[in-house]
Amino acid sequence: MPKDTKQLLANYEDLPNNIIQAIVEANRTRKDFIAESVLERDPNVVGVYRLIMKTGSDNFRASAMQGIMKRLKGKGIEVIVYEPTLQADEFFHSKVIEDLESFKALADVILTNRMAKELEYVAGKVYTRDLFGND
Repeated sequence: MPKDTKQLLANYEDLPNNIIQAIVEANRTRKDFIAESVLERDPNVVGVYRLIMKTGSDNFRASAMQGIMKRLKGKGIEVIVYEPTLQADEFFHSKVIEDLESFKALADVILTNRMAKELEYVAGKVYTRDLFGND
């Protein structure tokens, strides 16, 4: 069964699928809300700290962050990425910053799935929906 809800919806388009459609819409609404919340901070540069969704994962190719990055870039915001497991200069047309200290200095807002100890002293810049600091 496909992991991506949009693909799931497409695969079962001929069947009643209001639950799947609701999930797709909820994901879109969540990404819109996060992007709008970040934009309210009036940043010039938004840093994405880690593309992975869960600790220990290396799955950033299908990251939900891409949708948020697209929304921010569509509003003219520069987006930079810190992802130490990524061996590339760019991700999704955004510059990858290899040095964490440089990344933290360059970003006006840091968007992350999980709060990390490495971000504690710049916590005022951090935007996360992580309430408990764990997966």
